[in-house]
Amino acid sequence: MKILFVSLGCDKNLVDSEEMLGDLTQAGYEITDDEEAAEAAVINTCCFINDAKKESIESILELARRRTDGQLRALIVTGCLAQRYSEDILREIPEVDAVIGTTAQDTLLQTLEEVLGHQEAGGSSREEKDRALVRINDLRRLPRTDAKRVLTTANGYGYLRIAEGCSKHCTYCVIPSIRGSYRSIPMESVLGTAEQLVAQGVRELILVAQETTVYGTDLYGRKMLPELLHKLAQIEQIRWIRLLYCYPEEITPELVQTMKEEPKVLHYIDMPIQHASDNILKRMGRRTDRKELEEIVSLLRKEIPDICIRTTLITGFPGEVEKDHKTLLSFVRRMKFERLGVFAYSREEGTPAAKMPAQIPAPVKKKRRKELMLLQQEIAFKKARRMKGRTVEAIVEGRIVGEDVYTARTYMDAPGVDGTLFIETRRELMSGDFVNVRITGSDQYDLIGVIAD
Repeated sequence: MKILFVSLGCDKNLVDSEEMLGDLTQAGYEITDDEEAAEAAVINTCCFINDAKKESIESILELARRRTDGQLRALIVTGCLAQRYSEDILREIPEVDAVIGTTAQDTLLQTLEEVLGHQEAGGSSREEKDRALVRINDLRRLPRTDAKRVLTTANGYGYLRIAEGCSKHCTYCVIPSIRGSYRSIPMESVLGTAEQLVAQGVRELILVAQETTVYGTDLYGRKMLPELLHKLAQIEQIRWIRLLYCYPEEITPELVQTMKEEPKVLHYIDMPIQHASDNILKRMGRRTDRKELEEIVSLLRKEIPDICIRTTLITGFPGEVEKDHKTLLSFVRRMKFERLGVFAYSREEGTPAAKMPAQIPAPVKKKRRKELMLLQQEIAFKKARRMKGRTVEAIVEGRIVGEDVYTARTYMDAPGVDGTLFIETRRELMSGDFVNVRITGSDQYDLIGVIAD
């Protein structure tokens, strides 16, 4: 049977998808991206913010039409939306045969075979919504450690999940309610997964979790991320190790020294700060104030002068007045982050922030986001221009059809969220190759260069 698998949302969700794809392929199912050829479909959903929720629902409805027409024998919904709205999905979209929560995704194979078996026995799973077709496990369940992933990323990189869930409980966030509290994956399992990824051609490991910086505190009683980085760096085939999702208050001098001294750990850190107004940070339930954020940025840049800091902001949070917005603009202007993204606040039901007074009108949120992005654009373009003349190592991603130009990423660029380096060369390069590139110019956020050697 051919299975269409749709993966939405973040890179943590992608890891879940790769694990489920591994289960299906090991059982003999064929994975296809051809909707016309597919006999069953699985969609791994996201509901972190309203836009993600909307995308997930629209994708389910599109597949539901194919289920109604008889083109699909089974439609299974899993992931964050399934965890949060399982009963609503089954009630409002009867074409869905089963929903699987975030801690029950190892039941996908069993669930699919149950759906198909019910049909073969003469029943119709769309006529009866039996509770057995709702797979929701305890959110305290430990993450899987035995999965054989099917790698879906190309070009030499792969995501290495080191923990699941979050215990921060920021007032705007639904993650603890759909992913559970923070649960580290044992170090030996993380290292084993890294070896598996290496065997599939991965040379850049990208560490992910809802928060990477507190890794190990629940298992070992202390932060073990520096030790994990040292052990990963000992894997000979690994060339780059990239850190995402580092909460600023959890960045320790030991972690900074590890990044500084371990050659394979890139001088890149993804550090979401969300705001810079003490008033808004407190309302968000964040654990840092503006002064502490400035100190952390200062420490990183002092110890690692070529550090690339990526951060994210939320604008239009309930109670954000113009003074708070001006404070944030001033902070961004002073910090001059290398990479920065801005989200307009999304009011999520079930969160404390959704019930707060002084909700900001959508036009105001949009206007403030635009102002922040225009400011960051100016900063980023200047930083890109200053790269001219530098030589950097880059990982090749692909070739532009019909041109002697390749796309690549530097240490400053995480896949899917940062910029691109365009390499002009007649040399034949392969995806996943590492090359030294001399920067000859820039085009807005992106860089242009030639092979240095």
